[in-house]
Amino acid sequence: MKEPNRPEERRRNRVKNPTPAIIKSEGTVDKPKNSQSKAKKPSADPIEDLTSVLSQKVVGQPTATKVIVPYIQMFQAGLAPEGRPVGVFLLLGPTGTGKTKTVEALAEVLHGTEKNVLKVDCGEFQMEHEVAKLIGAPPGYLGHRETQPMLTQQKLNAVTSEKCNLSLVLFDEIEKAAPSMTRLLLGVLDKGILRLGDNSTVNFEKSLVFLTSNLGAREMMREINPDFGFQSVKGVERSDLTSKLQNIALVAVRKRFSPEFVNRIDCIITYQPLSAESLSAILDKQIADLQNHVNTRLANRSFTLEVPQDAREFLLKKGTSSEYGARELNRTIHRHLTQPLATLVATNQVSPGSRVGVDVAEDGEKLNIRTVESTTAPMPANPTVLLVDDNRDLLHFLERLMANDGWTLLTAESATDAKRLVQEHKPNAALLDYMLPDGNGVELGVEFLQAVPQMLVIVMTGTILPPEEEALCEEHNFPVLRKPFLASDVMNQIRSRLAPAGDAVRA
Repeated sequence: MKEPNRPEERRRNRVKNPTPAIIKSEGTVDKPKNSQSKAKKPSADPIEDLTSVLSQKVVGQPTATKVIVPYIQMFQAGLAPEGRPVGVFLLLGPTGTGKTKTVEALAEVLHGTEKNVLKVDCGEFQMEHEVAKLIGAPPGYLGHRETQPMLTQQKLNAVTSEKCNLSLVLFDEIEKAAPSMTRLLLGVLDKGILRLGDNSTVNFEKSLVFLTSNLGAREMMREINPDFGFQSVKGVERSDLTSKLQNIALVAVRKRFSPEFVNRIDCIITYQPLSAESLSAILDKQIADLQNHVNTRLANRSFTLEVPQDAREFLLKKGTSSEYGARELNRTIHRHLTQPLATLVATNQVSPGSRVGVDVAEDGEKLNIRTVESTTAPMPANPTVLLVDDNRDLLHFLERLMANDGWTLLTAESATDAKRLVQEHKPNAALLDYMLPDGNGVELGVEFLQAVPQMLVIVMTGTILPPEEEALCEEHNFPVLRKPFLASDVMNQIRSRLAPAGDAVRA
């Protein structure tokens, strides 16, 4: 009889569960799920899983994510080539299409935060002598010992994490840098080594190097929005436009950079203009991010923001621009939604735990933001919360956290125990891990609503939910917390949605 924990079986388990269940907080709890549970659904292929995660964060650019992910998998498998970076990518396309966002989203997936990127803004190195700031002054030059290089091994290692030791290096708007910048990068892109002014070296063998550029952007915009001619009347098919934009980008790159520099780039990726569907998905994501920001920053003063479809269409109409991409939409949300909302909060016109509705004004030129009277009965000031997860460290940690706020926490490690507790105590809220030993959290939450219709159900997951489970969460308005998350995210979600009467009194 084989032992259950043989090395080859452990390796298979890690492949099946590429994202362990982690909660990051003041104390870090890190506990992988038991991948051998019979009731748990097998996860998708790791490459497809990582691609789907990136596609959710970088909307409308499927080609970019599909090209980058295999290089990450090659590094994780230990098959990346030696003596050069893991991958070198040149990201081209119109502004606001997600080039820089791709690198930040990749850092969030690999390291848990989008800040884990070593970024070099090439607009700061337009003069030849400014390039010396990257590597420091050589011996014999004034300021040799005082000049701290921007690219050092310490800074490269600082953007890695315990989850992944692959560093991300971004040279933003590379076409703005002086020609000596590209000459300096020749050795980095070819051999993965950069020699500094003090003769020390920086090793880029465990790095992904990204170069972004707006080369050919004006020609691309003329192709997207022709001013005259038959093409401007007929319009351009999406497939034809893609090939034309790629040709424009390649011609611009070959004109600007030397052949030896272009030859060291693994992939040149041309980003496409965002479609109406992509902009709509970006809007939904930004509104969800705004709600999470409210929950995190305002804590017990948080509230629920309700943006109906007509208000979303107003924001899309005002913020859709083929010339400026998603950045114009971001400015529109900030001007018409975030700023007026901040004014209401600053003047104490929004009560803690209330619902804030958004609708279009009669003149159709702005949004009206107002507090909506709640039709549900107020929840108790000290709610009862059920936490269902087989991570005992997480159970104990949240139990201490909620006890400090006077909340009652019920804990269960299986769906069977959770059903019994719901029948006995009728909790106000339930935090359900998606992958349980004897079921899944989404279906369990639907069952709980039948017993306690007013219960708040929050689903926790470390993987991408299947489409049918995502649909159930949207249908029943289940918030989904993606792991890793902060413990404060859990508390703020409950505070904002339960709207306890005691919070309003204390405020």
